[in-house]
Amino acid sequence: MPTEPHIVERAEQPYVAIRGVVTMRTIAEIADRLPEVFGRVGAHGVEPAGAPFFKYNLIDMEGRLEIEAGVPVAAVAEAADIAQDAGELFSGVLPAGRYATVTHAGHPSGLLDATAALLDWAAERGLRWDMAETRDGEKWGCRLELYKTDPRVEPDMNKWETELAFRLAD
Repeated sequence: MPTEPHIVERAEQPYVAIRGVVTMRTIAEIADRLPEVFGRVGAHGVEPAGAPFFKYNLIDMEGRLEIEAGVPVAAVAEAADIAQDAGELFSGVLPAGRYATVTHAGHPSGLLDATAALLDWAAERGLRWDMAETRDGEKWGCRLELYKTDPRVEPDMNKWETELAFRLAD
């Protein structure tokens, strides 16, 4: 069951990530690379500065999705140092701003319903997303799934907590 949606202010957040273009059926191709990102962050002696995340840049549910699998770090310089010699990894900054957010407790298979509920909640309140409709799909400024539960500590996916945080338009 998701918590009640609400609006929060988020500060900008440096991160290191890997990007991929997938479909709903092949999403594991990018999701399964998150340990690779963690490995590179750890190899530089850097502690993550928060929960790992998936950032959805482009969404066409029937076609392709452009997704980043990322790990937040404390400073832009750290992110740049890690990404400098890391092949496909890159550094970035999640933008500051107002985000509509909700926490889903349970198996990740419930995230589609939690996402629909958050989108509906915002529509009912006349909120606008930091998103543009393009011929390739929805191009999002910042749409996140933050994985709050460490699977090494809690392997039961039914007990996981995932925060959805979608940036609102100014």
